[in-house]
Amino acid sequence: MVVIHKILKGKKPSGGSFKQARSKRKFERGNLPSLTSIGSKVVKVLKMKSAGKKLRLERSECVNVFDKKSKKFIKVNLVRVVDNTANRNFVRANIITKGCVVETDKGNVKITNRPGQDGVLNGVLV
Repeated sequence: MVVIHKILKGKKPSGGSFKQARSKRKFERGNLPSLTSIGSKVVKVLKMKSAGKKLRLERSECVNVFDKKSKKFIKVNLVRVVDNTANRNFVRANIITKGCVVETDKGNVKITNRPGQDGVLNGVLV
């Protein structure tokens, strides 16, 4: 099934119904979420309008962590997802999104980027 955005559904305030005046367009098409999980690294490349590209991270086993004390980035291995504010069920499935807290070898790390659009995992030690 295709995901489409910007299609009016429902009723007008007057009680009348919206009628679709034209067919669906390619630029209104959406995508399913990437649902990034823990595992060996898999990245998909998605074509966008004009020459744009998005790198969709499907799975990753490591994260780039910024240590505030030493002011350096280190690459550490992921263990599991501890907390995810986007959806509590993502914790059970180990799905990584922006803002989630993951357990690593160095301690808990908060993810600061969007892995479904950047293609990498970046985070800060909590």
